[in-house]
Amino acid sequence: MTILSTIWLLPLFTFIYVNGVLPIEATHHVYRELESLSSDEYSTNQPYRTGYHFQPPKNWINDPNGPLIYKGVYHLFYQYNPKGAQWGNIVWAHSVSTDLINWIPLDPAIFPSQPSDINGCWSGSTTILHGNKPSILYTGINKLNHQVQNLAYPKDFSDPFLREWIKSPENPVIEPTSENKINASSFRDPTTGWLGKDGKWRVIVGSKRSTRGIAILYKSKDFVKWKKSKHPLHSAKGTGMWECPDFFPVLKNGIKGVDTSLNDDYVRHVLKVSLDDKKHDYYLIGSYDEEKDRFVPDRGFEEVEIEEVFRYDYGKYYASKTFFDYEKNRRILLGWVNESSSIPDDIKKGWSGIHTIPRTIWLHESGKQLVQWPVVEIEKLRVNHVNLPTKLLKGAELLQINGVTASQADVEIAFEVNKNTIGEAEVLEKLPDPQILCSQKGTSVKSGLGPFGLFVFASKGLQEFTSVFFRIFGFQNKNIVLFCSDQSRSSLNKDNDLTSYGTFIDVDVLHEKLSLRTLIDHSVVESFGGEGKACITARVYPTLAVNDKALIYAFNNGTTDVKITSLNAWSMKKARLNGKL
Repeated sequence: MTILSTIWLLPLFTFIYVNGVLPIEATHHVYRELESLSSDEYSTNQPYRTGYHFQPPKNWINDPNGPLIYKGVYHLFYQYNPKGAQWGNIVWAHSVSTDLINWIPLDPAIFPSQPSDINGCWSGSTTILHGNKPSILYTGINKLNHQVQNLAYPKDFSDPFLREWIKSPENPVIEPTSENKINASSFRDPTTGWLGKDGKWRVIVGSKRSTRGIAILYKSKDFVKWKKSKHPLHSAKGTGMWECPDFFPVLKNGIKGVDTSLNDDYVRHVLKVSLDDKKHDYYLIGSYDEEKDRFVPDRGFEEVEIEEVFRYDYGKYYASKTFFDYEKNRRILLGWVNESSSIPDDIKKGWSGIHTIPRTIWLHESGKQLVQWPVVEIEKLRVNHVNLPTKLLKGAELLQINGVTASQADVEIAFEVNKNTIGEAEVLEKLPDPQILCSQKGTSVKSGLGPFGLFVFASKGLQEFTSVFFRIFGFQNKNIVLFCSDQSRSSLNKDNDLTSYGTFIDVDVLHEKLSLRTLIDHSVVESFGGEGKACITARVYPTLAVNDKALIYAFNNGTTDVKITSLNAWSMKKARLNGKL
């Protein structure tokens, strides 16, 4: 199918800039008056519910917990409030899938029932023990409101759906005491265990001491009786509480995943932490010294500015978790995306929170950063393929992409910059925070090379649109690429968070194309720049560009022409997010 294209002259925009940076909501921010408010009477008008991004039928959802594959079935546990659209009453909800796209909800796997978790069942991880036996370590809130770690295991190991879980009578198996002097209010989210060469299991638990973030290391022979190590796996001053830590190996060469316990000359290790103070997921690449039980990062938190530490996602994204898919030899990453709408709007629609599309994750060939890409299974939802041949996109030009369902789509586009025009790039005297730069130099600000990219959720007349774009700068005799997601004109409803997001992306524009893939899903704009070197997820709630009123454009608001070297777009079928066995 060919694109029925319409060329528009880009007018001089009078945009509203949002220069402030609004953080994600706290994972455990408590609204006592709202946490048990029923969502049974939610609005029947649901233009923002996703078609293929995971979410339950109603109520609050946050962290993905303990994902795994077992007997051919993928399991997703997640933090869930069964009584309302705000955080509270947290249980481990449970859904299963055979393809990571279509999901079937089961009964909650874990809910408060013991003194060690009577006030809440918070995040944790699964580990496959000897004999292919899965287990769960999770944080419970005990009757003293202390954070302790609990163990659970399936009632029936022959059940591929793992429908029932039994809690250990030894719970809590790890807890803060007067002897270990662990902060009982900052001690949570145990990781997947890994097996050392000494035959002992190891896990880390996130914590802090004053402003120092800590990955406290524990060892065990049987996964029940745990001993705290004399020193943490890693720590860093000035970073605050480390939530939802994750520790795993990646191959130095290749995109395949490896078992969490592997440690040899062919792997590096990744330590990811969700910084409670920043509400972002940061990761470090380094080496795991197994004899000393220490992680040694190539570039740590204390050696560089926080803005220079890599993040999984530079938009709305938090509390992520990976697992090794041993059937397809890949490591899968899942993350939580909270809302950008107001609390009253969340209560009205009866739900809050989604998860991103599961991503395959591996080490880039440079060894400096990770690469992420949507799992290949998502492509089963593609229909109505639209393809555009190579085209020169002139300055101040819009190209409408017709033939796809613009509110539920998958778009891949690649740009090429003429080497003879690279001197037109705006020169930066110093390198600022890229998110602030994206706000200051948004879609309407022309420069020599950019902005160019996509308009999604665009209304007729462009009163509303979200733009995802690149802009090229010169800095210290080099070319640098800014990758932005601009929500400042995404909705006429100004009660929403309209923050713009962005990062610099490592692409050699003289020898590489600038690629962009954007997954569009009613209120989600999930974008992958530079073939997955940088990801930005945004939540938007247009009032005009809704359902069949939404439009998609390729655009160039720079003064210099750029070439579209490829453009492919698809409508996306609706996934079965809440099917039945």
